[in-house]
Amino acid sequence: MSNTLVESQTNTLLENHQTYRKLQINYTRNQQQDHTKLLDESAAAFRYEDCKNEYWNPEEFSLLYGTALWVQASPSQRIILNQLYWVAYYSQIISAEIATIYFNQTSAAGLYAQEDFRLVCDMLDLESTQERAHINAFKKVSEQVELALFNKRVFTYSMRGPFAETMVFADTNAIKRKWKQLQLQCFGMLSAGNTFLACQYFTVRGVRTLNGKLVQHKLGNYYQKHPHPENAPIPSKISYYHFMDESFHFNSSTILSHEVLKCIKPPTDFESWVANLGVRGCQKDHYHFSVAINGIFWYDPALYGAIYQVLRSPTFSMSDREAKEMMRLCFTQESEGLHRSYQTHAEAVESYKVYLASIDYLWKSNREMSIMASNSIPKYLDRQRKAWMRNQDFDRVATDSKVPPCDDGTASSCA
Repeated sequence: MSNTLVESQTNTLLENHQTYRKLQINYTRNQQQDHTKLLDESAAAFRYEDCKNEYWNPEEFSLLYGTALWVQASPSQRIILNQLYWVAYYSQIISAEIATIYFNQTSAAGLYAQEDFRLVCDMLDLESTQERAHINAFKKVSEQVELALFNKRVFTYSMRGPFAETMVFADTNAIKRKWKQLQLQCFGMLSAGNTFLACQYFTVRGVRTLNGKLVQHKLGNYYQKHPHPENAPIPSKISYYHFMDESFHFNSSTILSHEVLKCIKPPTDFESWVANLGVRGCQKDHYHFSVAINGIFWYDPALYGAIYQVLRSPTFSMSDREAKEMMRLCFTQESEGLHRSYQTHAEAVESYKVYLASIDYLWKSNREMSIMASNSIPKYLDRQRKAWMRNQDFDRVATDSKVPPCDDGTASSCA
């Protein structure tokens, strides 16, 4: 009787045996290789003192690598810059994963009314659990580092909700942040009651995860290629465990956004419009590239205050004049670091275009990534020089809250 009832429905996932099987395999393997326990153990065992004198990433993944600062830095300062790249990079990932947890839940709700979609919902539950472990591990390490180096937050922040600006250092203001918040809230409500938009969210999630894969597999390889992996610094282990989890998340995003969509009704004009706005928003988020953090598409003028704090800290001990001159050289002059960051940005554009090529409801501007692709090194330098002339008041920094310590003196997220 149940089989007859299922067969009387249209667009069921079970009818597409190949897609269902792909979902089963991805979910089962993610369960079998789940790194949550290893991440929790690593976070609990982390002590900055144990690994403060070694690299955590490949050398080229260091804060302001290939700029005047890197050229002039001592070996010990370069180690700190390498570690601060880890802190800054994964602080951005925390923001993205907070939003991911929420939209995993709203997307699962949008699939409840469909036959045979329990597998998808269970898969998303597992991924959300893994995201929480990632966030905890990243916060534990990053806050300990900033407590030791600065005794206040520079790249980290207190926990935030899913409707905050996803890009930590963005070209934004109070009005833009409020508008972004309203957009995210509206999409959450729509996707919770709309099967197409629930699946389409994974188009955007897939693009964002693809951006991460460009860098994270290199960060993960640092641990894999370590001569003594058992003695590798804990942050490099966390990078590897995170990358392994995210590989499964990328697979599920791809299956949901490219194949599961074929198991539901085609989108209406309104649904296509909302979906395209989501991809367009991703383009805008990823328009910029940062000379400071290769692989994170931050708006560098928003970073000036944080970099100023780094240069004025005991690690570099620069005067106000020295710090500002160094920043001028790093942000407004062409450098190897700038070209490396632009190359990563260009690779992301081409990867996104390939990923989106077969999705027929997308606008041409989204399939071609025309907004994101329009940026360039000359535009970057022009933007930095204008911003530099407008703003050199770094004594008043927004991110000056102290990292709250635990009873044992470590960062507060250690619990």
